[in-house]
Amino acid sequence: MTAGRIPVGERFRGFRARLAADGVFRPQRSSARLGHGPKVGIGPIDAADPAGAVGAADAPVVVPPRDVPPVPGRRRGRGGRGGEELRVPEAEFTSYYGRPILKAPVWRWDIAAYLFTGGLAAGSSLLAAGGQLTGRPALRRAGRVTALGAVTASAYFLIHDLGRPARFHHMLRVAKPTSPMSVGTWILTAYGPAAGLAAVAEGAPLLPARGVFSPVRRLLPPAGQVAGLAAAAVAPALATYTGVLLAGTAVPSWHEAYPELPTIFAGSALASGAGVGLLAAPCAQAGPARRMAVAGAALELWGAHSVETRLGLLSEPYRLGTAGRLLRAGRLLTAAGVVGALAGRRSRVLSALSGTALLAASVATRFGIFHGGVASARDPRYTVLPQRERIRRREAGQV
Repeated sequence: MTAGRIPVGERFRGFRARLAADGVFRPQRSSARLGHGPKVGIGPIDAADPAGAVGAADAPVVVPPRDVPPVPGRRRGRGGRGGEELRVPEAEFTSYYGRPILKAPVWRWDIAAYLFTGGLAAGSSLLAAGGQLTGRPALRRAGRVTALGAVTASAYFLIHDLGRPARFHHMLRVAKPTSPMSVGTWILTAYGPAAGLAAVAEGAPLLPARGVFSPVRRLLPPAGQVAGLAAAAVAPALATYTGVLLAGTAVPSWHEAYPELPTIFAGSALASGAGVGLLAAPCAQAGPARRMAVAGAALELWGAHSVETRLGLLSEPYRLGTAGRLLRAGRLLTAAGVVGALAGRRSRVLSALSGTALLAASVATRFGIFHGGVASARDPRYTVLPQRERIRRREAGQV
């Protein structure tokens, strides 16, 4: 040791003595070593009693040894005092910067209207084919004219959503069987001219029997028959491809309902076509329309019930909010339309009311499915919780 230098231990003891003399703290004796029982530390002096005559300053501050477990559920703080709780807070289904996990579809009401008009065109073509094959001209005429009007409206809604008509044309540059959008574009391209020719053929009797248009008047009816059957052959694909298109997206409640959506849309198309027949055809010719109404209602009601019960948490968007109200209204209108169609075999008024109910039910069902999918994309828990459940089942070997 160098002469004239004070040892470190002596300097520390002198420093403590000066602080104790100033009333900052009082040295306490140590009764145990670290890890061998409670350790007595240096306690603060009560400001009102610096001499230590009264108060808790004389009581040693006990620090529990390290091998003593902390109090469950709380974090050990300094001096053995409890800290904050260790319980994990409830998870909040949010994402970075408050944005949803999935980007909700930017589609607007015109896409929901496109879903309805496409189904209406398909159902009307099937109705027209039934009227053509069974010799019911009123039924055939109503179906063909409605099919042309519906497919025209459907093309308008689709192009309006695309923003530029050229985009529809660009879809025809390729044919991709694995893409529902590409297949749907070609279905519309094949269906539209056939439905148009069949509808134009209904105007053949209006042309003059003599003159330049007489050959057209003779050729249109047989051409219309071929075109009508061709449109009816494409109609099932037109009615169901939109369901496949929705199920192919990442929207949770659409994607999980991939078995039901084509069935629902097929039933809705049949029901809407039957509604056209009940509205436009006399009771004596409305037999095929009544049978279509029963078949379409069965498919639609089964599919709607399945998506509201089978999907677990992902069925919730179809039961709540706007989607729930629309789907419930669709079920009630479908049931009322079928009952009226069967009971109104001889009543023109009751048949017309039943047809109106079936058309309104188809609108409500299509818009309800649309709003249910959009709602599921906006709430993060419909994305997170099903993924966690699938991971849990995979780890448990259930998948």
